[in-house]
Amino acid sequence: MISFQRVSKRYAEGHDALREVSFDIAKDDLVFLTGHSGAGKSTLMRLIMLMDRATRGKVLVDGVDLATVGKRGIPGHRRNIGVVFQNHQLLFDRPVFDNVALPLVIGGYDYREVGRRVRAALDKVGLLSKERAMPLTLSGGEQQRVGIARAVVCRPRILLADEPTGNLDPELSAEIMRLFEDFNQVGVTVLIASHDLALISRLRHRILTLKEGRLVNGGVA
Repeated sequence: MISFQRVSKRYAEGHDALREVSFDIAKDDLVFLTGHSGAGKSTLMRLIMLMDRATRGKVLVDGVDLATVGKRGIPGHRRNIGVVFQNHQLLFDRPVFDNVALPLVIGGYDYREVGRRVRAALDKVGLLSKERAMPLTLSGGEQQRVGIARAVVCRPRILLADEPTGNLDPELSAEIMRLFEDFNQVGVTVLIASHDLALISRLRHRILTLKEGRLVNGGVA
């Protein structure tokens, strides 16, 4: 599903964010990505999302070499990928329903389909009763679950999460990780960047470890 083949990323100022990184993530896998701050975790995810391009090597997603995807193909590529951020990226002047519906509205879905999908996504994260609530009235854990609902409402094949529990206490962090496991169990490929080694080690999934842009652990499935 996701394959990096000797991928390097050098930015214009000469910083090597990734160096000769190779790994494969199979369809339906759940994999953690860890490493120190600045190790290259966010850069790696940006390459998968086509927010950046590799300097050398190949990035393949669902068998497609991303180097062959032009500007016009980027929106279609991203429709297959849900993204969860550490800081939620919610619209605080819109209710929960509207926040989750946003990708569907942008995609031009019929309003009845929007309602059906949004409520199904909110039900999966345990927030169906909060669809008219404003984000500022929710706890940090609930806000993160709204972000997850928004990421999965388009039913993506891949779910990326960049430090999704960074602002949460241990109990809420474990709850959020269980949600990702639930989505993985119904066929979504999940890649989670996290610095919480204590938590992800307990969950017993494969861990990719980056150090100064190099993959030092987990490259072989």
